[in-house]
Parts: sequence; C-alpha cells; structure tokens
Amino acid sequence: MGAFRREVAPLLLLAAYALLPWLGADGHALTLAARAMIFGLGALGVALLVAGAGLVSLGHAATLGVGAYAVAAAAEYAPGTDAAMLLPAAMLLAGGFAALTGLAALRTGGVQFIMITLAFGQMAFFLAGSLTVFNGDDGVSLFGRSPLLGTRALDGRLGLHFAALALLTLGWLLCRTVLLSRFGRVLRAARESPERVRALGFEPYPYRLAAYALAGALGGAAGVLQAEAAEFVSPATLGWQRSGELLFMVILGGAGGLPGAMWGAAAFVLLEEWLSGITEHWRIVFGPLLILSVLWLRGGLLGLPDGLRRLRRRPGPAPRDAAGDAST
Repeated sequence: MGAFRREVAPLLLLAAYALLPWLGADGHALTLAARAMIFGLGALGVALLVAGAGLVSLGHAATLGVGAYAVAAAAEYAPGTDAAMLLPAAMLLAGGFAALTGLAALRTGGVQFIMITLAFGQMAFFLAGSLTVFNGDDGVSLFGRSPLLGTRALDGRLGLHFAALALLTLGWLLCRTVLLSRFGRVLRAARESPERVRALGFEPYPYRLAAYALAGALGGAAGVLQAEAAEFVSPATLGWQRSGELLFMVILGGAGGLPGAMWGAAAFVLLEEWLSGITEHWRIVFGPLLILSVLWLRGGLLGLPDGLRRLRRRPGPAPRDAAGDAST
C-alpha cells in the first residue's frame, strides 16, 4: 500500500487531469480542475517542508503572492512579456524571498518557526495592500493572459489546463527526486534527529534553507498560474488564510508524502464547490468538516484504505456464556 500511495496514486490523479478534457468536461469542470492543480502545486511546496524537513509554515502563501504580483508587474511595466520568461523570473523571486526570510526563520523551530513564518507572511500581505500602483487592497485586473512562446495558447481553457498539468507534474517529479536523493535523506534524517546528523558531519541548516527556497519557488510558480487563470491579483493571495488552506490540503491528503498534497488539493476544491452549492453560508459547515477530517482521517485520504482494513481486523468482544462470564 505504501508503494501505491507513493507511485500509483499521483499518477492516477495526473492521468485523470489529462483525460478530463477528452471526457466531455464542460468549462466549469475545467476551471475547477485548473484551480485544484494550481493549489496542488502550491501544496507540494508545503508537503516538501512538512514531510521532508518537519517544518510547518503559516507564511507559504506569501510566495504565491510574489509570483502573482510578478505577473501584475510585468503587465504594468513590460506588457507582452512571454510566460516562458515570466515563470522562471517569478520562481527566482519567490525562492529568493523564501531564502531571505528563511535565514531568520530557520534559526528557530516548533511553534516559534510557525509564528515567525506567519509574521513574515503578514508583512508581505500588508506590503502588497499598500502598493497603490496595484490598487492596494482592491487588487488589479490584468486584462488578458501572457503569451506563451509567442502564441496565445494560454488564452483558452485547454491551454491553461495543460500548462497547469505540466507544471504540477514537473513539480511532483522535482520534489520526489529531491526527497529520494542524498539531499533528501539528510533532510529527513535531520527532521528525526538533528544532533545525530551533525555527529555524522552534516549541518542541517543549509539543507533546510535550500528546501525552504525550493518550496518558495514552487509557490511562485503556483502564483503565476493563479494570476493567469483569474486575470486578477490582490493581497488576498498572500493572506494567512491561504497558507492555512494549503497546509490543510497536505493534512487532508496525507501529511506523510507528496501525493497527499495533490489529492488533498483536489478534495479541498471539490468539497468547497459542493458546499457552496448547498448554502451561501457554506464556510460555517466547512469549518467543522475540516476539524472532523483532522480528528478522524489521521492518515489522510490516501491512508483511508489502511484505516478501514485495520477496523475490519480489530477483534470483537469475547463471547459470553449463559452466566454472562467471558468464555475462555
């Protein structure tokens, strides 16, 4: 089952995304799928930190905001910039932001790390809200998507869908390769016992900083896709609520690895869409469901089959004789 979760589960989800346009999905379904893939890409960065380094960040959405505002800046000051140039530039900026803030944040751990990442994220949020050139808290409309390799491939739903799918696939493969490499082994070992890793001659800090920067770069890529999909950028992208949603996606899918982030993002988007169709006060219902899923889905969605199997194997109460005593 472990191999299924690591290898087969993500491939099944990616295949479903790839086949969705050919299965008669309408425009709304493609929009939901694109949103799930964008969130999945952002959640992969969170999963890399949680599963690889044991770091829980509440400021990861700031890197999505850096990527989104890079698109807005290009539209304002260099209109017509190709997405093939914009994407790596945004990833570099978001990774640089993560590395810069990580220099201080990674000196701490536990609750202190959570709070300092939250503080950096909120600083970025309020900075974005003060940018009058981008209409502050009101955000800015982009009035069209960026060209891709000199074409208007991103203008249609299909082009954006497959661009998001390509980036999600590459993001998963990159994170998977990193975690399976010597770098990833040191990172995971430092998560379990930093002192033992130091005794072996490895200093955990630079490994964690590199992972933190990589997670930020993935967030920047997700921010670019989000800005292109919505054709709108606002400080809401950087809010701590979005960071919390990304973290919950990882927990919902299964915090033990990368596939859970992808499945959790898809489940999150579908659950949000379903509840919003039932009531306009869907967030009142959504909150308790999140709490229940954390309490009862300890292994996440991908761990649900194992949990059901354990329940079936659990022995029942011992039979009793006529006197009411347990039989031997």
